[in-house]
Amino acid sequence: MSLDDRAEELASDLGVDKAEVKSDLENLVSYSVPIDEAVQSLRRKYGDGGGGGGSAPSEKDIGDVTTDDSSVSLTARVLTVGKRSIQTQGEQQDIFEGELADETGTLSYTAWTDFGLSAGDTVQVGNAGVREWDGEPELNLGESTSLSFLDDELDVPYEVGGGATLHELQSGDRGVTVEVAVEEVERRTIDGREGETDILSGVLGDESGRLPFTAWEPHEAIENGDPVRIENAYVREYRGVPEVNVSEYSTVTPLDRDIEVGEDATQVSIAEAIAAGGMYDVELVGDVLAVRDGSGLIERCPECNRIVQNGQCRSHGDVEGEDDLRVKAILDDGTATVTVVLDRELTEDVYDGTLDDAKEQARDAMDKEVVAEDIRRNIVGFEYRVRGHFSVDDYGANCDATSFERTDDDPADRARALLEEVTA
Repeated sequence: MSLDDRAEELASDLGVDKAEVKSDLENLVSYSVPIDEAVQSLRRKYGDGGGGGGSAPSEKDIGDVTTDDSSVSLTARVLTVGKRSIQTQGEQQDIFEGELADETGTLSYTAWTDFGLSAGDTVQVGNAGVREWDGEPELNLGESTSLSFLDDELDVPYEVGGGATLHELQSGDRGVTVEVAVEEVERRTIDGREGETDILSGVLGDESGRLPFTAWEPHEAIENGDPVRIENAYVREYRGVPEVNVSEYSTVTPLDRDIEVGEDATQVSIAEAIAAGGMYDVELVGDVLAVRDGSGLIERCPECNRIVQNGQCRSHGDVEGEDDLRVKAILDDGTATVTVVLDRELTEDVYDGTLDDAKEQARDAMDKEVVAEDIRRNIVGFEYRVRGHFSVDDYGANCDATSFERTDDDPADRARALLEEVTA
């Protein structure tokens, strides 16, 4: 049934003007509210319970809210409030988003109306819509939602205000505050909503680690590389890892102190990195089990840098490929496996030769595969310490290595230590 038919049926049931109902229905759907949920929301708005006698949804604890709920009422503490602009149906829309909490858990929210929320507020929310976002429930606070501020402060076991270290941030966080050093920064011109626009991108660091960032409007303090306090940032996944996003509503303030950036990457197991869905600048230790096909001497498209096979690029068709070196190694640490990707520089190290050496060897043998075979002999069966950026996609777990070093550990010593741990 089309939206117009649903509006006509709903207007007839409720005895109200179809044009008004249709406008409300289109508005809710434009905010990604499912059509059935939007219909029920309008039934409540115009005084019909949709077969339920007009009763309001019962109040729930946050820990009990699921994606099966169509609407809920609850009492909660506001942990964070972020503001940003999105584009919907060709128009810009300001939204407010963050996290709510009670003693049973936390829940993200998006408010399509400015309710005047501030971090630390205790609020009573009525008739809030629920939608699924990244597999989890999220509250939608819209025109049909009632919200009141309570004088009594709700005590919750969570930090109010959004302050976090970079290591604590996860994709989906909104309204966060970080104090960081700008490790790398560059200004780029992209095709934005209103034509060409300048943005800043690079890497931020603090004592807990590093994360990439994008500032959608250049801030002088960031571009100058100053230590900064960034408020009202949000985090989204980019190329499989969390990325800090600084919007036009973010506040950037220079700090009068230096930020010590940790030199060491966070060491995790491969299973932990997979469970996190992606991590930036991590360290893994494991054994190389194999070198995958597509390693060694390869060709790349001069236009997009993708791998060229048989003179064909997936995006640009027939091309004359440019020679390059790459390794895709399978690393196993006993918890899981990951494909570690080495760039030309790291591949030259494990090959013990340059790109020109590899081309000469392949010409002499009339077979590119000899380069990959030499690499296999050099690294398979040995333990390596790998530092890089970990991502998980439909094809599995990958780590783009920034360093790849064989460990000095004696395999016999590691085996004895493991046996002692097991028998202890």
